[in-house]
Amino acid sequence: MDKNMFCFQCEQTAFGTGCTGCAGVCGKSADAAKLQDALTGALIGLARTCQHAAPTEQTYRLFIEGLFTTVTNVNFDVTTIQAMTDAVHAEAARLGSTDSAYDMQHIWDANEDIRSLKSLILFGMRGMAAYAYHALMLGKTDTTVNAFFIKGLAALGEDSDMDTLLPLVLETGNVNLTCMAMLDEANTSAYGMPVPTTVPLTIEKGPFIVITGHDLKDLELLLQQTDGKGINIYTHGEMLPAHAYPLLKKHPQLKGNFGTAWQNQQKEFAALPAPILFTTNCLMPPRKSYADRVFTTELVSYPEIQHIGSDKDFTPLIQKALELGGYPEDRPMTGINGGSTVMTGFGHNAVLSVADTVIDAVKAGAIKHFFLVGGCDGARPGRNYYTEFVKKTPNDSVVLTLACGKYRFNDLDLGTIGGLPRLMDMGQCNDAYSALKVALALADAFQCGVNDLPLTLVLSWYEQKAVCILLTLLYLGIQNIYLGPTLPAFLSPNILNYLAEHYHISPVSTPDEDLKKILG
Repeated sequence: MDKNMFCFQCEQTAFGTGCTGCAGVCGKSADAAKLQDALTGALIGLARTCQHAAPTEQTYRLFIEGLFTTVTNVNFDVTTIQAMTDAVHAEAARLGSTDSAYDMQHIWDANEDIRSLKSLILFGMRGMAAYAYHALMLGKTDTTVNAFFIKGLAALGEDSDMDTLLPLVLETGNVNLTCMAMLDEANTSAYGMPVPTTVPLTIEKGPFIVITGHDLKDLELLLQQTDGKGINIYTHGEMLPAHAYPLLKKHPQLKGNFGTAWQNQQKEFAALPAPILFTTNCLMPPRKSYADRVFTTELVSYPEIQHIGSDKDFTPLIQKALELGGYPEDRPMTGINGGSTVMTGFGHNAVLSVADTVIDAVKAGAIKHFFLVGGCDGARPGRNYYTEFVKKTPNDSVVLTLACGKYRFNDLDLGTIGGLPRLMDMGQCNDAYSALKVALALADAFQCGVNDLPLTLVLSWYEQKAVCILLTLLYLGIQNIYLGPTLPAFLSPNILNYLAEHYHISPVSTPDEDLKKILG
């Protein structure tokens, strides 16, 4: 492909086919995109080396960090991407590598079905690496997950047919299930089981800091360093579920949530009298109106933006918050639909603790259907589908949600059913694990398969973590998934037909049409 760049890993990819110009729709430059390919090729080379040399903990960490670096909206900085690539090459040399880095053009120029399957594996591993990284920050690793990064990456560099690659696609989903379980254990063992919590959207007067992303360890460290300093902390985006963890919510300065979903940040941060800390994706190119207030940490990197290093000294962030001073008076804010509070904390422990109530409500006919409506949000027109869908769900149904897609409707009051809220936020995208645990428990209680439950998954996708979750659902044999707002550009017609035939995956249409199909 004779183009400036090629990238089609996210939902907003240009023209629904791929970004090929001077920059991607996400804002990364063509140079950054090429370096991400070079980094991936280096990781494939390192994986080949590890097939005949023993990897160390540092080797596994490089696989995780290298893959996570290439997730959409994490790293836009050619300097730090190159540094990561150099570290991978150095590790391969230390292990006695005689393999050169793999040229990713071999995948992008391959037969479209092979390219499609290899993309599913690669993008699934990138999403899984994000989860493995968060668990690693809390001291958790898994030998199966680590070993699969080597197996999967090495397979990308081999000449394989569809019969070889299809099982590996499902194995990616299987290993991601293990990875999500590891992260669930890491989060809950560190911070306690999430409990249902009402989170205010009003920003109180005085200095404050906004923290966004997924990394709970960074939030913990920030809370510890701001204890007693008169600075309030507000979550943003995927950090919202942190309010439900007992050991985090004990800090009185963890006050509430600022803003809506990640794609609105350039507007919502423009006049913000406070600094913002990005711990993971999703970073958008900061505008001049607030770039001086943006801080990154971990693997997040953007040219000329202040970065908090591995020492985790948040003093510059704290000083900036005191300098800016926050709002002079309390600032009432709302969600997309006008609500002044949102709820979170309905993880598997919270929901299963009232399983008898749920089961009785189903048996009595009070609950006739469950919907899981969630996933990644994004800026493409048409995502209001999910708002309208939730609004139109019948009163005898329960809506479970997770990830940042919930911001389309999480401030709605859908009332209660059987004494339980009709709308339950289960947490971050990785908390799809909670949803799966609940579904499997209900199937066990009713002595049926998950596909026999009155349960429908209506998913929105944007980046690679959504891909690995989808692969986990496919591995578990989950049927009749509705996926939108568009289908992935990296799925060839033959692979789409395969998924439709074997798993009955459907693109979303309109809320009315889809609800009619689902409920009859």
